[in-house]
Amino acid sequence: MGDLIYLYGLVPTNEATNQSFPSFKGFDDVGDIYTIPIDDITAIVCNLNANEYSEESIKDRINNDMEWLQEKAFHHHETVMKLSKLFTIIPLKFCTLYKNQDSLKTTVHANGSKMMNTFDLLAGNEEWNLKLYCDDQLLKEQVSQNNPTIEAKRAEISELPRGKQFFEKKKIDKLIENELEEEKNRVSEAIHANLQTFVLQGNVKKNWSKDVTGKKENMTWNGVYLISKSEVESFLEQIQQYEKEMKEMGWQFEASGPWPAYHFSSFS
Repeated sequence: MGDLIYLYGLVPTNEATNQSFPSFKGFDDVGDIYTIPIDDITAIVCNLNANEYSEESIKDRINNDMEWLQEKAFHHHETVMKLSKLFTIIPLKFCTLYKNQDSLKTTVHANGSKMMNTFDLLAGNEEWNLKLYCDDQLLKEQVSQNNPTIEAKRAEISELPRGKQFFEKKKIDKLIENELEEEKNRVSEAIHANLQTFVLQGNVKKNWSKDVTGKKENMTWNGVYLISKSEVESFLEQIQQYEKEMKEMGWQFEASGPWPAYHFSSFS
């Protein structure tokens, strides 16, 4: 059985030929990474032994060998990161494999027009991520004291007979929780909408749990943005301004990048 092709990413051929390709070790830490020109698109790949890296063996390692998974995932991420600093790259997901060069070329040819459009979208731009966190307890106190809906409910309860007030006050806590979530969403969406003025595209991702983030505060927003390099400084300055204004209200901002543009390019 011959070698498999491990695909890291795709770059414009004119970029790949205009500079010398760096020397990187491949996925197995034995062979080297190399390029396969496919007309206007160049694939960045390495070879893998088909017996050692069969689909079944990779699934088994992913499910049962966390040390191997972390090592290989880090290799893939670091390699794509280095390549993204040199080329306009469509990054591929971890463990994207082809049976041979012919199958890879067939897929690239079938998606060539889409890929060239993606290169046009990505050229001169960067992917950045913004995560928002909130101290729920601190914000809950502010909502409890300053929210018009809650103030109206308290005023309504105060007019009731004393016996009924006791039971109605029980409902206030639930109302505060609901208003807290609405406030977090409102603030996050307003920030996201304002940041759209600095970016070419902005998408919302699923929030991460505390188990994933390792933070005591809840994540309230997870946005990813494609930004022209000329606008990145303004984008980050706006985030710093938000952080300065909202820190005492319990909000935290975590901007990171630039990253390979996984969220604004797709190729399977």
